[in-house]
Amino acid sequence: MFVHSVYFWLKEKDNTEAQQALLAGLKTLESIEAVHTAYVGVPAETRRPVIDHSYDFSLVLVFTDQAAHDIYQEHPVHLKFVENCAHLWDRVQIYDAVLA
Repeated sequence: MFVHSVYFWLKEKDNTEAQQALLAGLKTLESIEAVHTAYVGVPAETRRPVIDHSYDFSLVLVFTDQAAHDIYQEHPVHLKFVENCAHLWDRVQIYDAVLA
């Protein structure tokens, strides 16, 4: 399995329209056939020194392998998401992992 974890920081954190637009865009990624499992979330209310809760949205996509991830990266729905939503975020941080 290949796990693609993406964290987004909005340019305008308190802008409800920006929040809704990014959430809607993230939800479109769930339709990509190469995606095995998708989770879209916001920071939990847990507060401990080791937890970074500064982001606004998280996206965790699970693929069967890196080849499926590579298909996702070039998929028209993913490219359209980036085109339509990139103006909303100030920062994106990605962590890719494979099962050990």
